[in-house]
Amino acid sequence: MRTSRAAALVLVLVAVLTACTSTPPPPVVTSPVAQSTTPVPGPSQIVVGVDDIVGGYNPHNLADQSTITTALSQLLLPSVFRQSDDGQYQLDTTLMRSAEVTSESPFTVTYLIRQDASWSDGAPIAVEDFVYLADAMRDQPGVVQPAGYRLISAIQPSEGGKGVQVTFSQPYPGWKTLFSNLLPQHLLKDAPGGWQGALQGSFPAYGGPFSIKQLDTARGEIILERNERYWDKPAAVDQIVLRRSDEAGLAAALRSGNEQFVLSRTDATGLKLLQDLGAGVRLHTVPSPRVADVLLRPANGVLVNDNVRAGVAALLDRNKLIDEGAAGGPSAGLRADAEVLAPAMPGYAATIPANVSTPDSGTADQLLRSAGYTKDAGTWRKDGKALSLVVASPGQQEPYASVAKELARQLTAAGVQVTTINPEPRDLFSNLLAMPVSRAGQPGSDGSGNVGVDIAVVPLPTGGDPATVLASTFGCRPGQTGGSTSGSTAVVPANPAAVCDSELQSTIEEALTGTKTMAEALTELEPKLWAQHTVIPLFQLADTLGLGNGISGVTPGPPMAGPFGSAVNWTRGGK
Repeated sequence: MRTSRAAALVLVLVAVLTACTSTPPPPVVTSPVAQSTTPVPGPSQIVVGVDDIVGGYNPHNLADQSTITTALSQLLLPSVFRQSDDGQYQLDTTLMRSAEVTSESPFTVTYLIRQDASWSDGAPIAVEDFVYLADAMRDQPGVVQPAGYRLISAIQPSEGGKGVQVTFSQPYPGWKTLFSNLLPQHLLKDAPGGWQGALQGSFPAYGGPFSIKQLDTARGEIILERNERYWDKPAAVDQIVLRRSDEAGLAAALRSGNEQFVLSRTDATGLKLLQDLGAGVRLHTVPSPRVADVLLRPANGVLVNDNVRAGVAALLDRNKLIDEGAAGGPSAGLRADAEVLAPAMPGYAATIPANVSTPDSGTADQLLRSAGYTKDAGTWRKDGKALSLVVASPGQQEPYASVAKELARQLTAAGVQVTTINPEPRDLFSNLLAMPVSRAGQPGSDGSGNVGVDIAVVPLPTGGDPATVLASTFGCRPGQTGGSTSGSTAVVPANPAAVCDSELQSTIEEALTGTKTMAEALTELEPKLWAQHTVIPLFQLADTLGLGNGISGVTPGPPMAGPFGSAVNWTRGGK
């Protein structure tokens, strides 16, 4: 028994010792999940540097005119015609099947829209969108070049809304400039804020090759992506990013390659920063479809008097106003020395009379004294009241705010009391510059306590059809037979300058309807328009386009339209 127990004990000890000294089993090895050696590509992206992205974005509102608005409208909105690089209007076949004059009496244009053209929410692009835009352009204040739309007498549908027959009260040779940047009527007609609120902060739907993925004004960035519901050629890149920066930041981002190109208003400093980048960056001046103007408005105030208006004009140093606004940038080479045609428009020629660009205190004294004013203790007065003017510019937008400040300084130094205001752009164009005008009105007021604007430093649109520019800037409304300040009946001004001269209107209408050539009309009208002292043009706005490496397909674009119309073809790569 003892022998058996001893033997068992020996066996246990041997087993324990063997367990302690034997090699441990190999560890369990699990195979890792196979990793792809090719990373998933991110979206192809083009980054564009701009000086601002702040809206509104309605391309038909004067208040919203800007480089960013022009860019977004070309990327997001459909148009019947678009300009080619040589400035000719060509039918946009991504939207249209045809558009042609189908009758001369009455003048009628018939449009046929593609059956597959639709907004990004699925609604068709149709006759209702044409009607919505035409009605707004005819009736709303502060819109861009309304003269052609004011000739429309009827719009009739056909083909279930894909056909649009537009009848005009008179012939209109410039009809191809109409119905650009159509808007989604079905989403905007009943939207809060109405027309004035349309596209204030973004776009409710898209009818172009891109859509908005993100619009962040605080960060200064708009991300556009390919519109997957676009019915025609898809964009070559997945995304376009519009990124705000100052002049130094734009140059640095272009140098580093973080941005593929920049399009920005530049002063002398910003232009030099881009020039210093060397041959690797190609620079172009891109004129904008806007001219910076000083409007001496013959509305309800003292500038109704022709001599007072001419006297105030004689106090201004136009050269200094241009220098202040252009600031050594590309606009310095685009002085607007004609009333109607901008420097970048075909047929432009200077018509400015001698000695208009420098102050003439002797002439100013004579004119103001003839209007009953005397200079007392350095201030012009009449019947004990100082000559006082309200000068406005749209918000703090540049270059208008700086020009307005310089203009106010000049007038104050010459003995005129000046109140400077900077209302929001939409309030300025759609309210203050649209106050009814009448000699019966209280000077400087619309009779309701609202302060009127005597002088406005603002952009006015140019480009497109020259006769439409002429009629929209200086013409009367249909049925407005007298001057804007004649009689006791209040009249909504036909234009921001509040001018309507029955003696000039017949020539303006002849140019608009094609019974007189533009050259003939300008020969007759330019001297008379300068003599009115209502619109003093300063310079055409312009941006600097800086093209870096790493992008193909970008060109300066059609005159005053810019590069974004070809964005569907842009690609990364190339030089």
